[in-house]
Amino acid sequence: MLLTFPLLDESQLREARRLLHDAPWADGKATAGTQAALAKNNEQLPTDSDHARSLQSLLTGALERSPRFLAAALPCKLYPPQFNRYGGERNAYGPHVDNAIRFAGNVRVRTDLSCTVFLAEPDEYDGGELVVHGAGPAQRVKLPAGHAVLYPGTTVHEVTPVTRGTRLACFFWVQSMVRGNERRTLLLELDDTITGLRNAQGESAATIALTGTYHNLLRMWADT
Repeated sequence: MLLTFPLLDESQLREARRLLHDAPWADGKATAGTQAALAKNNEQLPTDSDHARSLQSLLTGALERSPRFLAAALPCKLYPPQFNRYGGERNAYGPHVDNAIRFAGNVRVRTDLSCTVFLAEPDEYDGGELVVHGAGPAQRVKLPAGHAVLYPGTTVHEVTPVTRGTRLACFFWVQSMVRGNERRTLLLELDDTITGLRNAQGESAATIALTGTYHNLLRMWADT
């Protein structure tokens, strides 16, 4: 499942871009695994900077208030949001797979899902598409600023070279309460169906029964 959705409102996006404007950027290879470091050529905001802490608070708050993110990810643990920049000589991230486990202090986060939040408008840079490879044709993603894409952490993915301008983005990983992508997809489809029925018919015997089915499946599959 690859899912896109709006995340930041205009005021949140303005604040994020203000903080990124004079941020203390560093070499992005510092946080890459052994294999990923060979493909990574970008800049990243050090996590111990004041800019990073303010941006993490902003993004985390937006995620906690996003019904679409919560329904799709069913988050158990969240790796703190990170921020990167592509442009000039630091302009791409070749095909790679993210580490299965990320360490946030003493907390281990299994990377069931990866998420990218675009923070620059598409017309501000050329290239810079997120390409997610799978069993079928590769999926290419380049979204308006403030929009997010959520996709399985198991996939090979890359960021194509930025040939003009600067690509700014946030990225992070999610350990879901429901480990399997197929199960998360089924639960999201069921949740969307229930919401559609409720909006069309109000509360009914059908919506109550389907809601019970949803929660029984979640109870059977979830780890907390």
